[in-house]
Amino acid sequence: MTSVVTAGGISVTIRGAVVDESETVLDRLVSDGVPGSLTSGNAKLWGPDAAPLAARRLGWLGLPETSRSLAGLLAEPAGEARAAGLDRIVLVAAGGPAVAAEAMFMSAFRSAAEPAELIVLDTADPHEVSGVLAGDLHRTVVVVVGESIEAESLRRVFGRAFSEAGLGGAELAHRFVVVADEGSALERAARDVGHHLVHAEPDVDGRFGALGARALVPAALAGVDVDVLLDEASRLTPTLRQPYDNPALALGAALASSALGARDKLVIADHGSGLDGFAGWAEQLIGGALGKDGKGLLPVVVEGADAPGFELASDLRRVILGRRLDEPGPGREAGVNVAGPLGAQFLLWEYAAAVAARVLGVDPFDEPDVAESVDATAALLRSEEGTAPTVVRRPPELVSEAVEVHAPEGALRGAQTLTEALEVILEDVPDGGYLAVLAYLDRRGDAAAAGLRPLLAARCAKVRRNPAPVTFGWGPRYLHTAGQYHKGGPQNGTFLQVTGTVAEDVPVPGRPYTLGELQLAQAFGDLRVVRSLGRPVFRLHLRDRADGLAQLTEALA
Repeated sequence: MTSVVTAGGISVTIRGAVVDESETVLDRLVSDGVPGSLTSGNAKLWGPDAAPLAARRLGWLGLPETSRSLAGLLAEPAGEARAAGLDRIVLVAAGGPAVAAEAMFMSAFRSAAEPAELIVLDTADPHEVSGVLAGDLHRTVVVVVGESIEAESLRRVFGRAFSEAGLGGAELAHRFVVVADEGSALERAARDVGHHLVHAEPDVDGRFGALGARALVPAALAGVDVDVLLDEASRLTPTLRQPYDNPALALGAALASSALGARDKLVIADHGSGLDGFAGWAEQLIGGALGKDGKGLLPVVVEGADAPGFELASDLRRVILGRRLDEPGPGREAGVNVAGPLGAQFLLWEYAAAVAARVLGVDPFDEPDVAESVDATAALLRSEEGTAPTVVRRPPELVSEAVEVHAPEGALRGAQTLTEALEVILEDVPDGGYLAVLAYLDRRGDAAAAGLRPLLAARCAKVRRNPAPVTFGWGPRYLHTAGQYHKGGPQNGTFLQVTGTVAEDVPVPGRPYTLGELQLAQAFGDLRVVRSLGRPVFRLHLRDRADGLAQLTEALA
């Protein structure tokens, strides 16, 4: 059985048993009047406890129109940048805005010469930051979004770097564009030093704000035509009120029915969608909006429909972005297929996540567990004035050349080699659970770390009778994306953290810690929180990053 809902430039195809499952949920949503209530901004859709926050978080529904005013606000800084030859845009941000802006840029210029360069920094990794600092600062504008500890630290680091490059005074002030909440400390700091300021929407958060200022400002400065994105979303907007022929409602019903049933892992594969980076944005939305109160859908982004981990399994709901796979082969029987342009996809998935949250009975806008890791990081960084923070390290359970394996005493069950240790970790993932690989490394210089996901998934299929999904996330990006699910969703995850030795650290001006110490505090802070929940946590520390990654690849291959 197949159901196809096409409207507003979007097509959602649902196949197999999920058609009947989602139809039951869809009928209930229609009878409850959810489409009209949601588009009218009814904050009570998620219950009385969620209503106060929801009332301040529903502005995303109007962004396809309200965001058009950004063009005028950006005319001055964009014109100044072009006139001065500033075509290297560095985005300092965290969470949804960083991932959304990156997806916009990658999708817009995947096959054409881009008019500018967009570099997203949502990390404290000193290797990655040093690589960006080594670029041409005379061509660089830094866009600062939000007040995460990474963003604040990097704003200070770039301020010093610009000054040392001879870009001081008024020139320094114009090298920053700040997107801040009105009345925030970041807004006051930007005004004090004369940075160009754009106010973020007061009724939109980062997770649901892909079409808002936090993501569109850096994308527009890097040459993305944001009017095209808004036009794409606007074509979908009228359908959101409809009880039927509403692709966003159909997708929301499919997500909710999966989470309510046995298929609580949402495996996402791209198949020629042309939307590079979008799957990562969908991952942060689904994980953060639904993963709380012990409920949710685990988003698992795989490398393609033929990648390890996309095979049919009893607890997986498979989603393909792009072309349907009608020919025989991997992914042919995927439960859901979604196709359409990027701007409409952002709005589609935001609406679907909000609908699914209502069915699950969770508040899509709350992040109750994200703050725990932030607080734990702050506690590790807290020290007497003028002294660096300290992190107590236990000796490793196993050392294999460039790789240290840190684990609870006895957890490796006598493993003598790296391969044996990794297989023990895979074997210990509970049935119905998952393994999350969390890499606090350099996304560019240590890009090979992402290859651990398919290797672990393939090895998992060999050592277990019931293979478990394997996810991958860069730290601290995942803290603001799928990290909410890891701590607030069903407690069946096993966590494999990867850290690396810092060859050359970067001091944070005005703070008693370096970027390397901040990164380690973020890793250890999250590790503490997850352990406090009783979840198994292992850590691989790379004494040499390149050699350690090569060794891990060899051990799994």
